[in-house]
Amino acid sequence: MSWLLNALAQGSMIALIALGYTMVYGVLRLINFAHSEVLMMSGYVAFLVDDRLLGGYQHGGTRGVLISTAVAVVAAVLLGVGIEAFAYRPLRARARGATARIAPLVTAIGVSMLLQSVAQLAFTATPQKFDPRLAPPVGYVVLIAAVVMAGLYALVHLTWIGKAMRAVSVNAEAARLMGIRPSRVIAVTFAIGSGLAAIGAVLYSTTQASIEPTMGSSIGTLAFVAAVFGGIGSIPGAMLGGVLLGFLGELVKFTSFSGMKDAIVFLLLVLVLLFRPAGLLGSARARRSSRRAWRGRARTFAPSTGGIRRACAGS
Repeated sequence: MSWLLNALAQGSMIALIALGYTMVYGVLRLINFAHSEVLMMSGYVAFLVDDRLLGGYQHGGTRGVLISTAVAVVAAVLLGVGIEAFAYRPLRARARGATARIAPLVTAIGVSMLLQSVAQLAFTATPQKFDPRLAPPVGYVVLIAAVVMAGLYALVHLTWIGKAMRAVSVNAEAARLMGIRPSRVIAVTFAIGSGLAAIGAVLYSTTQASIEPTMGSSIGTLAFVAAVFGGIGSIPGAMLGGVLLGFLGELVKFTSFSGMKDAIVFLLLVLVLLFRPAGLLGSARARRSSRRAWRGRARTFAPSTGGIRRACAGS
């Protein structure tokens, strides 16, 4: 029973972080590699607030962790929205053609490396750890992650901003014609994804991982694999991918290949993508069929050149 809870907890934390990748990709078709460094920075913020300002476990106790988590979420939201506003939004306005996809991707990698270097300068490479007594029980980790993911699912499917996200994801230009401001929707998407990363960072750093400048690379890579595994752009897919990776990681521990866990994860990802290129719950086929339908409608309504010439001759 304990390994089952551990697998669910591990998978839930991975899923929380993977949701940030999949939400941004669903709206922008962009792999936001800087998301992993938002995770790392929010972990540092939570640790510094709890340990330096609130006195750690001795003075703040569990309440200190809750306060530091709230501060970390706010900091992550501001950082995520700032990255979108100053790094990605100008490229969306200026980049055209082939550079419209390549330039944001290169920028994401550059922002990731920049934030990692800033963290090394500001916090040094020495790992930092929360007091072990602040670690929540495994069942609480699963419950917190489940509540957050359920809230996100309700937000996306039951609120106006969620409907706007889905509309921009399908067709940003059509959404703009319907009165939706895609830039505002994209900023909200970055904010939500960054907030989820902060919650995942606190859960990770209080239960198992130390906080260091390279923290985002290791944990963020697993989360990215989970998002692709479940179907990048699909929120249920990111949840499923995270949980499956959590179970896989725990099962590998019972074998003689426990030291090759990451290699096994990537091997499984390759095998899945060979048969399901869009991931387990990906909707690439639906997107292709919708594009074909729109092209068919455009051809139906577009007049032929012969018809135009005949109309002009008749007049």
